[in-house]
Amino acid sequence: MDLGLKGKRVMVTGGTKSIGRAIVDTFLAEGAVVGFCARDAALVKERETEWRAQQSRATGTALDVTDNASLKAWIDGFAAEGGIDHFVANVSALGTDNTAEGWRKAIEVDLVATVNAVLNVRPHLEARGQGATLTIIGTTSLVEVAGPTQPYRSVKAALVPMVKSMAIELAPKGVRVNMVSPGTILEDGNTWGRQRDAASERYKRSLARNPTGRMGTPQEVASAVVFLAGAPASFITGINMVVDGAITARVQY
Repeated sequence: MDLGLKGKRVMVTGGTKSIGRAIVDTFLAEGAVVGFCARDAALVKERETEWRAQQSRATGTALDVTDNASLKAWIDGFAAEGGIDHFVANVSALGTDNTAEGWRKAIEVDLVATVNAVLNVRPHLEARGQGATLTIIGTTSLVEVAGPTQPYRSVKAALVPMVKSMAIELAPKGVRVNMVSPGTILEDGNTWGRQRDAASERYKRSLARNPTGRMGTPQEVASAVVFLAGAPASFITGINMVVDGAITARVQY
């Protein structure tokens, strides 16, 4: 299937690891031009070098998304070189502690920085018009509460109605807005990878609960994200696409 993404200009926050890295990689495989960011300057350079060695058009920028001035400068700078067709907001503080400081960090990264990114990129997406997309990475832990209390799931939940509202607002301008919510995603070194290696009871319980008998991969999430940006998904907007192997028991409606 031709997704119509060749030559399209894409931005991805948190693009060096896990799901973010897979998203960048998949857009590049479709022939897109990708600007990505992350905090670790050395890793940003490493990823950029890897992708360019494959003749892909990727440009990395080291920045902290909680620094709104730097975030805006990055977005505006990329737009000035040819506009923005697609934007993926992927950053997260993940499992911060259930403390006042942990809540502040989760709100600052998952909520405020994402909202700032959306506000900064929105004019550029509107200027692009028909076919432009904004995708926000959510989580199925909004409804699948397991383990100790964490700010992550509550803060991510605040973004769901924003996605729907923006989808309605921007539809007349040709801009589509969606969310993609991963379930349990496994790879070496991530949270579930470490719990697998430690043979933790939480890992065993989560694995047993999934009807597919396995956890997902970053690539499976990335494929959903990139599909939603593509031309074949041109009538899909305002949804929360759950990529979870049916681990959530609710009816997705």
